Amino acid sequence: MDLLKTRSQLFKAAVIIFLIALSTSNLLWAGEGDNKITIGETITIKSEVLDEERQMLVYLPAGYEGASAEYPVLYLLDGGYHFHHVTGIVQFLSSQGLMPQTIVVAIKNVDRNRDFLPTHVEKAPTSGGAEKFLTFITDELIPYIEDNYRTQPYRILVGHSFGGTFTTYTFLEKPGTFNSYISISPVLHWDEQLLVTQAETALRSSYSNNKYFYMTLGDEPPYIPAIDMFTSLIEIKAPENLEFTYVHMKEETHGSIPHLSIYNGLEKLYDGWTLPQAKYEEGLAAIDDHYKTISEKFSYEIQTPEYVINYLGYNYFNKEEIEKAIEVFQENVKRFPESANVYDSLGEAYENNEQFELAKENYAKACELAKEDDPNLKVFKENLKRMQKTSTD
Repeated sequence: MDLLKTRSQLFKAAVIIFLIALSTSNLLWAGEGDNKITIGETITIKSEVLDEERQMLVYLPAGYEGASAEYPVLYLLDGGYHFHHVTGIVQFLSSQGLMPQTIVVAIKNVDRNRDFLPTHVEKAPTSGGAEKFLTFITDELIPYIEDNYRTQPYRILVGHSFGGTFTTYTFLEKPGTFNSYISISPVLHWDEQLLVTQAETALRSSYSNNKYFYMTLGDEPPYIPAIDMFTSLIEIKAPENLEFTYVHMKEETHGSIPHLSIYNGLEKLYDGWTLPQAKYEEGLAAIDDHYKTISEKFSYEIQTPEYVINYLGYNYFNKEEIEKAIEVFQENVKRFPESANVYDSLGEAYENNEQFELAKENYAKACELAKEDDPNLKVFKENLKRMQKTSTD
C-alpha cells in the first residue's frame, strides 16, 4: 500500500484548505437551507453602575464551540460602527497565523460623549462620564465576559476619536485593566489638553507586566500639537516594559484611519507570534521554546497549539519517519485528549506502520469524540470502517 505518500499529499492540501477555512468558518450558517449568515451574537447587561441596559456584540473564533481553548479578548469601542470590519481583521490575521484567535467584544454606544470624555465642558452637555464608564467596564463587563466565555488573561482595548481619548484615559488612569491599547486619532486636546497634563504625573517609570500602546493620527492638523506633546512625554519618561508606537498616517482622514490602524496595530503587537518554518525541522522542543518565549512577552502561558503539533507530526510522516510521527501524535493526544482529530492522526500513523489494532482503537476514539456537526466525522468513520474490515480479513 502506498498510503503514506497519498496521505501526505492530502495533508499538504488540507493545510491550505484549513487556512482558507479558518478565514471563513466563523460565518456560521443559521440553518440548513437558510441563506442568512451571522458573525456574532448580541448580549445585554443591566448595568448597575450606569443604571441602564448595555448591548455588546460578541464574535467568537472559528471552532470555539467544539474546543476547550481559552482566548484573548479585544474590547472594541464604538462597537456598532466597527464590529464588522474589526472581526474581519481578527479573523484574517489569526487564519494566517499572525495573531492568536481572539474573542471580540464590541460595546455599542448609548451616549459616546458622556461615556468617553473624562470631564464636562459646556459645548458637550452630557460629557464627563468616563470614570463611571470605566467602572462599568472593570466591575461589570469584564467579569461578565470572563464568567461566560473561555478567556485568557490578556485584554486589548481599541478606540477611535473620542474612543481613542477614552483608550488613552484608561491607560493613564487604570493601566492594569488592559494589556494593550490601540488609540486611533485620540482627541488629546480635549479640555485644554487635559490628558497631556495628566500624563505628566500618571505615566509610570515602569509597568509590572509588558504594556503595548499603539497610537495613530491621520491628516488632522488640530490634533497634532497635543499628540506631539504626549508622545514627547513618553519618550522622555521612557517607562520600562512599555512598548509605545506612534504612526502619523498623513494619507488617511479621520474617517478612513480606523481599519488600517487596527490591522497594523495588531500586526505589530503580535510581531514574532508566527512560528518560523525552520522550527519544524528542529522538533517539538524547539517549537515549545518558541511559545515559551512569546508567553514571556505577553505575560501569560501560551500553549503550543494542537494544529502546530499535528503539522510537525505530518512533517515526519511526509519524510517517512513514522516512529517520530507516532511519538509526536502521541504527545498531541496527551496534551489534547478531548480532540477527535489528534486520535485520527495517531490512527493514520499506526495504520501506516501496520499496527492495525492500535489504528482501529484511535479511529474509534476519534469517532467517539467527534460531534455530529464535525465536518471530519465522515472521514473518521470511513477510517474506522476500513480498519474493522482489515482486522476481519
